[in-house]
Amino acid sequence: MEQKLTKKQQKEIVSAVWKDFKRRQEERKPFETQWQLNINFLIGNQFCDINSNNILREIDKQFYWEERAVYNHIAPLIETRVAKLANVRPSMTVLPASDDEDDISNAKVCKDILKSVSNKLDFSRLVSQATRWSEICGTAFYKVVWNDSAGSIVGLSPMGENIYEGDVDVLVCSPFEIYPDSNSCSDLNHCQSLIHARCYDVNVIEQLWGVKVEGQDIDSYALSSVHNNAITLGGFNKVSKTSKHNQAVVLEKYEMPSKEFPNGRLIVVVEDKLVFNGDLPYKNLKDGERGFPFIRQISVEQPSLFWGGSVIERTIPIQRAYNAVKNRKHEFMNRSTVGVLAVEDGSIDIDNLEEEGMSPGKVLVYRQGSNMPTLMGAESIPVSFSEEEEKLLNEFLSVSGISDLFGTNTAELTNLSGVALQLLIEQENARISASGENISFAIKQVAQQILRLYKQFVTHQRMSRVVGINGTTNFFYWDRGNISSDDISFDTENEYTQTVAQKRSMILDILKEGLLHDENGKLSNSMRHKILEMLGFGVWEDTLDSNTLQIQNARKENIDLATRGKQPEVLEVHDHDLHISTHTNFMLGGEWENLKEKNKDIEKIMLEHIRKHKQFKALEQQANMLYETQNQ
Repeated sequence: MEQKLTKKQQKEIVSAVWKDFKRRQEERKPFETQWQLNINFLIGNQFCDINSNNILREIDKQFYWEERAVYNHIAPLIETRVAKLANVRPSMTVLPASDDEDDISNAKVCKDILKSVSNKLDFSRLVSQATRWSEICGTAFYKVVWNDSAGSIVGLSPMGENIYEGDVDVLVCSPFEIYPDSNSCSDLNHCQSLIHARCYDVNVIEQLWGVKVEGQDIDSYALSSVHNNAITLGGFNKVSKTSKHNQAVVLEKYEMPSKEFPNGRLIVVVEDKLVFNGDLPYKNLKDGERGFPFIRQISVEQPSLFWGGSVIERTIPIQRAYNAVKNRKHEFMNRSTVGVLAVEDGSIDIDNLEEEGMSPGKVLVYRQGSNMPTLMGAESIPVSFSEEEEKLLNEFLSVSGISDLFGTNTAELTNLSGVALQLLIEQENARISASGENISFAIKQVAQQILRLYKQFVTHQRMSRVVGINGTTNFFYWDRGNISSDDISFDTENEYTQTVAQKRSMILDILKEGLLHDENGKLSNSMRHKILEMLGFGVWEDTLDSNTLQIQNARKENIDLATRGKQPEVLEVHDHDLHISTHTNFMLGGEWENLKEKNKDIEKIMLEHIRKHKQFKALEQQANMLYETQNQ
C-alpha cells in the first residue's frame, strides 16, 4: 500500500535515498572498476590498469618503437566456458505438497505452468544472457516482476484503454545496476536493503510513472553524466558505446520487512521526484513473506563477499605476460631482420638514413677518412622466449579450467584408450561444475518466484499452452488454486557433463539391450516415437503415429468444449476407444470441478458426447460382425 506524504517528507526521503546511493556507489567502486577492467581485456583493450584511486587508466608506451599488439586468449576462453554452460538447462519438477491426489495433480499443472512461461519468455535466452554477465563480471541478476500490461485483454477501462490480465516477466540485470547495503553480505537474503539503479528514456519514465524530467546523456554503467566523467569502458577519455541519450536515472530502493515496516518498503525515485513509497509488492518468499524480486547468479564463489569472482581476473596477469613475451619476441626479430646500423658521428647524412633506411641497392656515401657504417651482428632468438610462451599458454588452460583437449598433445592422445579419453573429458567438465551448479540454483529460485507471483496475482481461470519437442501444442486450464506447492526439484543432473553424442550413444545402448521392448519383445509405436524425440528427431511430423494423432484430436475437443460449451462432432475416422479414454480422463481431472462451477451444462454435454462415441463403436462392431458372417 502506498503511503501519503507531505512535500517536505517526500523531499527528505528523496534526499536520503540519493545520499545512501552515493555511499553505496563509493563502497562498490573497487568492484566496479575491476568489472570494467575485465570487459576491456575481453574486448581486446589490454594495455590498461587500475591506479591507486580505483580509476581505470591507459598504460603509455615507454618508447615510440615499442610493440603494442594484443594476442587475446581471454575472449576464446570465456566463449568456451559460456558454450559449455549453455547446456545447463535443467528440467524441473514441482513436488506435490502431500500424497493427496489433488496435490499430485496440481504439481503436474505447476510443472506445465513453468514450461509454458519458459517458452513464452524464451527463458533459455535470458539464462544465456545472465551467464555471459556472470562469466565476465562474476555476478548477474534476474528480476522477477508482475507486468500489468502483459497477457490477454480482459476488458476496457472507462477511458477506453485495454485492460490486461497481467503476467510474469523476467529481466536480466547486470551487476552495474545492483547496489547492496553491504558488499560483505555473502548472499542476497542477508541484505537488509537493496538499490536497483538504472537509466530510462524520459518518454518511458513519463509513460510508467507519469512524471516529466529533463533528459541528458548518461553513462549506463557509471550512472553519471558523460560530460562530467571520462568513460573508461572500451576506450579512454572519450564518449564510448556505454553512453545513452535523453536519459534519466531511476532508483528503486527495496527494504526487507522490519518492526517499522512489517511488509517491507519500496521507494522509487526519478531524479528529484518521489513516485512511489509503499510496501514491497511481491509475496515471493516462503509462506507468503515479502522480499527482494532479485535472484543472484555467480560464476565463482568468493567467501564473505556479495560479488562473485570471474575467471578473467585470474587470467589478466597471464595475458599481460603473454602480450609482453610476444611483443618482445617480435621486437627482437625486427632488430635481427632490419638490423641496427652503427655509424661514426658526422660521417653520413643521419636524417636521410633515418627516413629511407637501408633499402636494397641504396648508395651510402660516408665522409672520406671516417669509418664505414656497419650493421651490428644479428643474434638468434633465445630459446627462453619460446619456452616462456609455451608455459604461459599452459597456464591459461590450467587457471581457466578450460582446455582444448583434442587440439594439443595429439601424439599423447593417440596412445590413450577410449576409457582414458572419457575420464579426461569428465575431469575437464567437472572443473566448471561449480559454475553450472550456481546457474541451476538460480534457475530454481526463478521458478519458485514465478509460481509465487501467479499464486498472488492470478484472480481467474487461465488457459496456457505447452509446446512439445515434436512441435505439438497442448492446452490446459489452471488458476491460483492449482498452485499448492512451489517446492522445485530437478529431473536431470549435470547436463554440462554429458554431450548430445553421449546421450544418444547411451539411448542406443539401452535399445540394443532390449530394455525398451514390451513383454512380447516388440517396440511399440509410442516408444518408437519417444526414442526419436530423445535422439533429437521428434520434430519429424511423419513420426506421429495414428494413436498420437487421435489423442491430440480428443484433447482439442476437450478444449473446445471447455471454451465454447458446444458438443464436438463424432466422426467415423475417430478411434472411439482412445477418444472415450481421453474424455473420461478429462472429466476425472482436478480442473473438471472448476469447469462445472462455471458451466453447469458441461457435464451433460460431455456425457452425451461420450455416449455418441459408444454408439458409433457399437454400430461399427455390428457392421464388422455382419461382414464376417456374410463372408463365411
